[in-house]
Amino acid sequence: MQKIWNIKPVPDSALIDKLSDELNIDPILSTLLVQRNIFNYKDAENFFVPNLENLYDPFLMEDMDKAVSRIYKAIENKEQILIYGDYDVDGTTSVALVFSFLQKIYDKLDYYIPERYSEGYGISFKGIDYAQNTEAKLIIALDCGIKAIEKVEYASKKGIDFIICDHHLPGDTLPDALAILNPKKVTCSYPFKELSGCGVGFKMLQAYCIKYNLPLEMAYEYLDMVAVSIASDIVPIIDENRILAHFGLIKLNSNPGVGLKAIRESAKVETSQELNINDIVFKIGPRINAAGRIDKGIIAVDLLIATEEKDAADKASKINICNDERKELDKDIFDQAKNMIELDSDEKNKRATILYHPEWHKGVVGIVASRLIEYRYKPTIVFTLSNGFITGSARSVEGFDLYRAIDSCSDLLENYGGHMFAAGITLRPENFEAFKTRFQKYVSDNI
Repeated sequence: MQKIWNIKPVPDSALIDKLSDELNIDPILSTLLVQRNIFNYKDAENFFVPNLENLYDPFLMEDMDKAVSRIYKAIENKEQILIYGDYDVDGTTSVALVFSFLQKIYDKLDYYIPERYSEGYGISFKGIDYAQNTEAKLIIALDCGIKAIEKVEYASKKGIDFIICDHHLPGDTLPDALAILNPKKVTCSYPFKELSGCGVGFKMLQAYCIKYNLPLEMAYEYLDMVAVSIASDIVPIIDENRILAHFGLIKLNSNPGVGLKAIRESAKVETSQELNINDIVFKIGPRINAAGRIDKGIIAVDLLIATEEKDAADKASKINICNDERKELDKDIFDQAKNMIELDSDEKNKRATILYHPEWHKGVVGIVASRLIEYRYKPTIVFTLSNGFITGSARSVEGFDLYRAIDSCSDLLENYGGHMFAAGITLRPENFEAFKTRFQKYVSDNI
């Protein structure tokens, strides 16, 4: 892979000199800090010494008061609550976070993770039917739901309220949910836009503690899960995410939850070794993800909420087997994809990589897309066939907005969602060639 170096311009010398004098440091160090938008002592202190007191007021997020008030009402009225999340690391840690917190104060709870192959990404009609069958009156959706307009309407007709906690880009129309927590909403003035889905769930718990006079430590107890979501979902580790990741890593290394401790042990990470963000990305996250890719995502939640070490060890072992199978599939499909590229004489002239094989495993096409980015550094979509539809995972390169490119083809798609660097797509087979042509043209015109 060819490396592309993006050299940041040297900042104004007056800013460098000012910071050097204020911090009594070498101008080279102050240059590096100014390039990271650190201009004074206070900025530097916040950067190097994260403090939980510097977390933003959660009630700055639009609909936050509605969300926590509805949860309180459900508890007061003894209503059944369903915690619903996506099947990847961010979704499963989100569900485990909110379920574990609420379980300490309430017992009429259940959780639900859709099956990747039969239900697909996000809110499903099957999941809402499950909520109705279990007499749930409130669904808290985490890391998904921002585009579930029809699903929320379907739930409403069944007398089920929705709280949506999401961080993906909204469409032009929002679901008619009771509350939508998403800092990327156009109308939301929350000062930090790059929270993970689990991070949004954590802000809701923080708000609940503040409003109903519970100790904030009840929410901080699960920062290890938030750190895992931040690292695995590749959100920028700046601003509020830097604080959450910092204290989450401390928790992960000093006193992790039983489930995360079991995953660490199954990954053969020595207890004397201090885990960092890279360890989460390459050792912890893939194991959690493997459950939803190879088996069922709900297995990961079962593990993350475990309270008994023997039970957690058994579940972690099962997830480890899934991860080993995932690695074999990943290697085989990546080798096939490389071969397809090398045999296509026109491929080198295309600005995007778009590959399709009907028998590729849906659970690993996203990983293969990421590996192909490393291989040839072009926006990449890897497709397979699932339930009669062509479905794929897309990954982008630095500086190219993948979501906008996909959105420009929205009339050809059945479903899509994601953000600038990663997305999921579903379309009918008859629209595939038209999509490929239009997507390639958009990339050529805009990259």
